[in-house]
Amino acid sequence: MVKRETIFLKMAVVFIGIPILALCVLILTWIIRDAATSSTRMATVLYGILAVMVVSAIPFFMALYQAIKLLNLIDLNNAFSDLSVIALKNIKHYAAAISGLYVLNMPFFFIVGEIDDAPGVILVGMVFVFAPLVISVFAAMLQKLLQNAIEIKQDNDLTI
Repeated sequence: MVKRETIFLKMAVVFIGIPILALCVLILTWIIRDAATSSTRMATVLYGILAVMVVSAIPFFMALYQAIKLLNLIDLNNAFSDLSVIALKNIKHYAAAISGLYVLNMPFFFIVGEIDDAPGVILVGMVFVFAPLVISVFAAMLQKLLQNAIEIKQDNDLTI
């Protein structure tokens, strides 16, 4: 039986993915058009930022898939299972990968800030680093809590 709460959460996951997919397509065309009209140095920097954005979309959508898998496990009353721990572990790793990609991308944000004399660009780059890092830490905490809950549940099952 599909639960109403998980339907809402699954729809939320899908609605998170749709704008990101649209942004990947729209930003791709905007950056390519902007890079074509800018200097060679700026074009190289913009293509570097674009490459990381496109590559980071892969672990992002893989993390969304793991979230859907986790919600399906909740629907099947398997929330306290090793499969849930694995899904949270995967989400943690995907979020950390996204953060790592943007750490590697920070020099490009510094160069854009230097060329355009816009230090705010560096802050935007830092948001791309720290937002997935927060998600990774939160998923790690949930993973640990879930592992502890599973161990307590197994101990209680053996006691009775």
